[in-house]
Amino acid sequence: MSFQVKGLPSAPFERFYGQSDEALAAQGVKVSIADGVPGFPCRVTLRDAPSGSRMLLLNFEHQPAETPYRSRHAIYVEDGAQEFRPAVGEVPDSLRIRLLSIRAFDARGMMVDADVTQGQEAAGVFERMLAAPEVAYLHIHNAKRGCYAARVERA
Repeated sequence: MSFQVKGLPSAPFERFYGQSDEALAAQGVKVSIADGVPGFPCRVTLRDAPSGSRMLLLNFEHQPAETPYRSRHAIYVEDGAQEFRPAVGEVPDSLRIRLLSIRAFDARGMMVDADVTQGQEAAGVFERMLAAPEVAYLHIHNAKRGCYAARVERA
């Protein structure tokens, strides 16, 4: 079963790019400077930002389905980030180096399966979960902090 890891589109975050720390704070966005790799995974570029990068920490609704699983959580976006699409079957390094919580959802947004795995073993879990006909998509979360990391779909 082929899969495609998808980061977030840049469009919802472009309005924040280049704003002052004060203006962002007034909108509930916290500014941080990446001080090491790994440490600041951007949800748009699907990479850990290089040291010195200006990072925007904000709350994002990644699961808008009108179900009990509707969810939002903190995410990092690199200031000025542009969309990146990994190759089919590729697990980006920012996922490969972390402990991941993988959650499978049906077309209505109801969770139908879940697992935890080391990132370097994630491809096999993605393929296994997506092979189930009731699974429409997967959400990947960093297992330790619970932050949304990416979406996975059949390719």
